[in-house]
Amino acid sequence: MSRFLIVYGTGEGQTARVAARIGEVLAERVHEVTVIDIEDAESAAAPEQFDAILVGSSIHVGAHHEAIREYVETNLSGVSTRPSAFFQLSLSSAVDDEARRAEAARYVDDLLEAADWNPDRIGLFGGALRYSKYGFLKRLLMKRIAKNATGDVDTSRDYEYTDWDEVEAFAADFAGFVERRLKNE
Repeated sequence: MSRFLIVYGTGEGQTARVAARIGEVLAERVHEVTVIDIEDAESAAAPEQFDAILVGSSIHVGAHHEAIREYVETNLSGVSTRPSAFFQLSLSSAVDDEARRAEAARYVDDLLEAADWNPDRIGLFGGALRYSKYGFLKRLLMKRIAKNATGDVDTSRDYEYTDWDEVEAFAADFAGFVERRLKNE
């Protein structure tokens, strides 16, 4: 049994749902899992207390959650010295458009390059449009972004693009990697 830390930053809750599902997959494999919203308990998320770390962030208007960027940069030595993974949720990962998927990968590359971090696994997942949670201006902005990305511009409803099978496969793959790595140490 290994101790996994999942630290995530979310806007409207989809990244929290993904982090929770990853945690469930790890717990099903009999690992101890701590899932922390970066906004709730940043100081309790010291990576040195865990065997493996997963960090997740949503993308909003082309940027990762600010507190996640700060967390990675502040805790780089703890994150880099143990098995680690990064996962990202975005509309760019929700579509079958090569240019948009490349855009999603660039967001990750920019974050990792700025932090000088090389996680062992990276997951890119479709996020969600939570029109019901947006204020007037954000709803207009997200509608404009969605028009070009997904075409889902009916603001009277929310949209979810997360492929849950993909999330579970990512979690299982990372768990297997950690189990093999720690077994060989």
